[in-house]
Amino acid sequence: MTELPLSIAVETATDDAAIERLHERTFGPGRFARTAFRIREQTVHERALSFTARVGTMLVGSVRLTRVTIGTTPALLLGPLTVEPPFQSVGIGAQLMEVAMEAARAAGHRLVVLVGDEPYYSRFGFRRVPLGVVTLPGPVDPHRLLVAELAEGAFAGVSGMVSASR
Repeated sequence: MTELPLSIAVETATDDAAIERLHERTFGPGRFARTAFRIREQTVHERALSFTARVGTMLVGSVRLTRVTIGTTPALLLGPLTVEPPFQSVGIGAQLMEVAMEAARAAGHRLVVLVGDEPYYSRFGFRRVPLGVVTLPGPVDPHRLLVAELAEGAFAGVSGMVSASR
């Protein structure tokens, strides 16, 4: 397979419309009903910790991080991680994840939470949250609620509801 001329960059305000169209194509209108989306719509994402992927000038992927709290503990909510369907399964999502997780760590963040597939996200340090320890303000499959420690032991003793930070 030919190597794609991929560039990863910090998201800017000029990316907003293209990212929204990407979310629309990949997730459809059902995205608005998802619990994680409902949390994210209550605040703005951290643009300095959110990234885009382009092949040439075409936007093909995006990942966003949003400040939240788990109970009283500061954390980040990852998502959505989005890659254009024709460009999936070639490592673009993984590159976006690696850049976002490293940027969060470098900025001093200690925890990242997301709702997603453990088999995919475990390679980035995510593991399933023990049942009942962390809740979201709406329905979510508890087996898909994942957390990654960016600092060793950061999740010890953390519990409560995930809510948007303002």
